[in-house]
Amino acid sequence: MQQLIAELRQARIGRLLVDEPLAEHTTWKIGGPADLLLIPETREELAAAIRILRRHGTPWRMLGKGSNTLVTDKGVRGAVIKLGGGFDRVRFEGEVATAGGAYSFIKLSVMAGKEGLTGLEFAGGIPGTVGGAVYMNAGAHGSDVSRIFQSADIVWEDGTTSTCTLEEMAFGYRHSVLQERRGVVAEASFRLARGDRKEIAAAMASYKDRRRRTQPLQMACAGSVFRNPPNDHAARLIEAAGLKGARQGGAEISPLHANFIVNLGGATAEDVLTLIARVQSTVEAKFGIRLVPEVLLMGER
Repeated sequence: MQQLIAELRQARIGRLLVDEPLAEHTTWKIGGPADLLLIPETREELAAAIRILRRHGTPWRMLGKGSNTLVTDKGVRGAVIKLGGGFDRVRFEGEVATAGGAYSFIKLSVMAGKEGLTGLEFAGGIPGTVGGAVYMNAGAHGSDVSRIFQSADIVWEDGTTSTCTLEEMAFGYRHSVLQERRGVVAEASFRLARGDRKEIAAAMASYKDRRRRTQPLQMACAGSVFRNPPNDHAARLIEAAGLKGARQGGAEISPLHANFIVNLGGATAEDVLTLIARVQSTVEAKFGIRLVPEVLLMGER
């Protein structure tokens, strides 16, 4: 490990943190330390870091804003990569918005609205990065990334870079090719359309008000925990199973929205995992439906 650390520092791959607690980098405020946390600022630094990790046989994982992610209490062996400020930028060219992988997806929707561009209103309540949104084909309110996606520059696990088209991304429900072939979204472009600024702002305000009334966004959480099964909603099934408000340690199934698990203070990853397992077994026993987690599990148990 010391040789790897020395080589990474010599290669100037950005910031390098050792034994960094990941609870400070997740919206659930849960998680043990990463052996290494790498924060590159440029594509060149990102590619160099990935090549060095590959050469040393060191496993690595990506972390965006830390939403939709549960880091285990024991933490992550190997390296975690988190894109730095060099990837936190946006530009508009005509009806195309291009943003770095670390750019806030919510902020992108707001900025697009200010430009008079429609198509990203659905993103106003998705609390991750552009890279994470592309990876998961994030969606809400009847739309998702695939509806507006144009292309993305990807740094692959061998350190090479290529531009992927809509077809090459193989989008599906909460799915993209990045879940089959490892890579990092350095930048993504979205094709939008001209719209009325007042109508766009009104739609986003309506979505925001609905989220404020129905989701526990003021508490430490990770967004929706489970994927919606075909023709149904996970929240409805969990509530119908009588699990709304159920607690385990410092974790609770939100009384406001049953598909959210919140950290009441001091919750551990095992608390959350226990609730997830309880939800799955109870819902399956009552309704014959096995709920699939939407959150990503990172680390050792």
